[in-house]
Amino acid sequence: MSALARSATRPLAYVVALAVAATVVVPVVYVVLGGFRTTGQVAAQPVALPDPWVFGNYDEVLRSGSFWRQVGTSLLIAVLATGATVALGAGAAYGLSRYAFRGREALFTYFTLGLLFPVGVGILPLYLLLRQLGLLDNPVGVALPEAAFGLPITIVVLRPFMRAIPGELEDAAAMDGCSRIGFFWRILLPLSMPALVTVAILAFVTSWNAYLLPLLVLSDPSNFTLPLGVAAFQSQFSQDTARILAYTAASMIPAIGFFVFAERHIVGGLTGSVKG
Repeated sequence: MSALARSATRPLAYVVALAVAATVVVPVVYVVLGGFRTTGQVAAQPVALPDPWVFGNYDEVLRSGSFWRQVGTSLLIAVLATGATVALGAGAAYGLSRYAFRGREALFTYFTLGLLFPVGVGILPLYLLLRQLGLLDNPVGVALPEAAFGLPITIVVLRPFMRAIPGELEDAAAMDGCSRIGFFWRILLPLSMPALVTVAILAFVTSWNAYLLPLLVLSDPSNFTLPLGVAAFQSQFSQDTARILAYTAASMIPAIGFFVFAERHIVGGLTGSVKG
């Protein structure tokens, strides 16, 4: 593409980027600001800045024991799911990237096809399996399926990253008496840290925002995650729009803050994976 064509398309790209950003940011800002208003203000002027600013809605939410219990449950499930996803995905990606065996590419294709498998399709057999294992109303019963559904993207990201690490490095480690497992643990994992951080962040945020799997497994309100808690709160206070907006905004802040803080790691890991 010539320099003239690039200069002509650049303003259009900026306009499209701004439009997409506005589509994502405006609803979030509306929800956050709506929590600083009263229900009467929201009903009278749906689109307006808080006047005056009302802090009572957020104060009630943050003082609620159920809110922090839901935060703790979401955090526990996200940590368990992320740990299992990264550990199992790293092991599978290592075998698919550094070992040569018959059917390797077919097995990788099988994992890739897992990206096309919707959670809703496996709801009934998954529920029956979890009931048989006694994992209903148990955070582990949510974390394990989330880890299974997170494995395809984890392997797809990690495999090319690990495959790009020179084989000469592995040969040198073997000459120094390092086993294949030792090479994986001491050399490959540290070198793959950008990609590992990327898949860990993706798994964590996906688990934190999950709704369908917790809805399937958790029936006791004391075990609800934040997404389930938001839905239950909306049903309980359906007439108090401002409190609902405050509760929704408070539930979004941890995931948004975590994602914004880790965004550069995600970009770096995916860039390395694509280059690999």
